Amino acid sequence: MPFDVRHRSRHLIDGPSRAPARSYFKAIGFDDEALQRPIIGIANTWIEAMPCNYHLRDLAEHAKAGIRAAGGTPMEFNTIAVSDGITMGTEGMKTSLVSREVIADSIELMGRAYYFDALLCLSACDKTIPGCAMGLIRLDVPGLVLYGGSIAPGKFRGKDVTIQDVFEAVGAHARGTLSDADLKELEDVACPGPGACGGQFTANTMALALEFLGLSPMGSASPPATDDRKRQAAFEAGKLVVDQLRRGLLPKQILTRLAFENAIAGVAATGGSTNAVLHLLALARECGIPLSIDDFDSVCERTPVLADLKPAGRFVATDLDRAGGTRLVASRLIAAGKLDGSQLTPTGRTLAEETATAVEAPGQEVVHPIDKPLKPTGGLAILRGNLAPEGCVVKLVGHERYVHEGPARVFDGEEAAMAAVTAGTIQPGDVVVIRYEGPAGGPGMREMLGVTAALVGAGLGDSVALLTDGRFSGATRGLMAGHVAPEAQRGGPIAIVHEGDRIRFDIKARRLDLLIDQAEIDRRLRAWIAPPPRYRTGVLAKYAALVSSASEGAITRPVGLG
Repeated sequence: MPFDVRHRSRHLIDGPSRAPARSYFKAIGFDDEALQRPIIGIANTWIEAMPCNYHLRDLAEHAKAGIRAAGGTPMEFNTIAVSDGITMGTEGMKTSLVSREVIADSIELMGRAYYFDALLCLSACDKTIPGCAMGLIRLDVPGLVLYGGSIAPGKFRGKDVTIQDVFEAVGAHARGTLSDADLKELEDVACPGPGACGGQFTANTMALALEFLGLSPMGSASPPATDDRKRQAAFEAGKLVVDQLRRGLLPKQILTRLAFENAIAGVAATGGSTNAVLHLLALARECGIPLSIDDFDSVCERTPVLADLKPAGRFVATDLDRAGGTRLVASRLIAAGKLDGSQLTPTGRTLAEETATAVEAPGQEVVHPIDKPLKPTGGLAILRGNLAPEGCVVKLVGHERYVHEGPARVFDGEEAAMAAVTAGTIQPGDVVVIRYEGPAGGPGMREMLGVTAALVGAGLGDSVALLTDGRFSGATRGLMAGHVAPEAQRGGPIAIVHEGDRIRFDIKARRLDLLIDQAEIDRRLRAWIAPPPRYRTGVLAKYAALVSSASEGAITRPVGLG
């Protein structure tokens, strides 16, 4: 039986009783003919307050043209977006992860209110990508997520640079090894136009993950933000979402356990952001797929690192595009049996069919052959131990240390840690502990790029380790454990670490341990008293009350239904 392309919109628009609704639509230019076509919602995360999403207003027009060409009627609406890079190191960064939930909630609300038959989501900055995907999954209507694309690299004295270089320059400036004039010169050229951060940071990581997962068209993420091919990708995405609707292809038909393993493998093979753990767990929870934090470790263990991408490598996202793009990475992994090529994509074709057209640029050095990987196993590891009973996430690219033991330098918040780094009081061998920055404690689980980049800029990136119940930016490099769970605010062992306690990282053993006996840990935990919530009203107070552990994706759950 053919799929009803107006399976939802007819409830809002058809029949005598819906005349008032039609009258409202006609007031803004939708005639009878337009209202009898399938209605395609365009969820746009355009905003004028950051470069990542700045160009999405223009991209939406090309997507609308594709929808109209395929016989649909587009209706665009906007949601919010928070720039991690701009808010980094401030109280405003607490809103970033919270915005993921608000984006998902707003898309869900608009979809339920307006009975869209299908949905095309335009995303760019970090939280907009999973937020769009979560909203689409909740509605479970035909649809896809289109990534706005990467920013071009800046040029600083003949070298390609990204925003990562600016953050690290702050640390060098604090140490007196970079002048005011040099920092200003770098600041002026690092971000030359619209687009998301250029390395394999969180935005590019999640864009690739959604292609491997099947929620974005394969190859659509690779063209940079300002490339004409991105506009064409938006037009084709508009046509494709109407085609999905005619075929009745729903997100939950695409999202299988193997599809999630494919997405994890894509993240691992490209040295992607630790934030992918948080976001893919959240997506799995939305569609009821059993996925645990330990599954990331098992998939990464069997997946080689193939892409030589920043923050640990030499190249940026535009280089990957020229080399052959995401299709090339996927085709390498499928040929080696590291991806399940039978999983569906938005076109209805399999991942193997979509990647069969991959074209490798002659002489490219960005994506390594499968028999000559950068590293034999993937870019992430999950550690447990008496400091992280529910687990934590470590990035394995960007450093070569697998064991580190040292004294704890304990900070109740990011600002105190940053002050210590810039004051030069952190010493080689130290273990920096930043706590009360978790999902509930922050609240909002701030990223720590300011601190981690300052450590690198201060020359301590290879000699200091860091752990936190907060998050790291995709641009972070060095031996850093994030998402430590349970978090301090909820009585996790990170809450009872004392200044000078010795802490040991053992990556191969997958352990993160506080080197005191269990009886002393238990005594300290019994004596610990939770600090009062930092916010008592408003969205951050509601989020802190409802948010789950980072080991569960830091999703919000109604009280009593968790």
